Amino acid sequence: MKTGLIFLAAAIAEIGGCFAFWGWLRLGKTPLWLVPGCCCLLLFAYLLTLIDTSVAGRAYAAYGGIYILVAVFWMWLAEGARPDPWDFLGVGLCLLGTVVILLAPHAR
Repeated sequence: MKTGLIFLAAAIAEIGGCFAFWGWLRLGKTPLWLVPGCCCLLLFAYLLTLIDTSVAGRAYAAYGGIYILVAVFWMWLAEGARPDPWDFLGVGLCLLGTVVILLAPHAR
């Protein structure tokens, strides 16, 4: 449960930070958007260090599925673009990968 909440918070922070840069470069927003954007990206990086795993790469790989799920919901809720069935299928496949990475009996 703790891992899931950390991944969720990290995904929201990463997407928020990246969207701030998107807003500045693609939507003509003020460069001041970069301040909270950079703070969000720093928070994202910190949060991933809290994942209980012996190797960073495994945490990053497992996080990928959660990131994709949150990105699709961001697209829907923040940008108003409703996901289609292919988006949902892709999310499902990625979440399956996340579960395999997190729950498999890895050799240490």
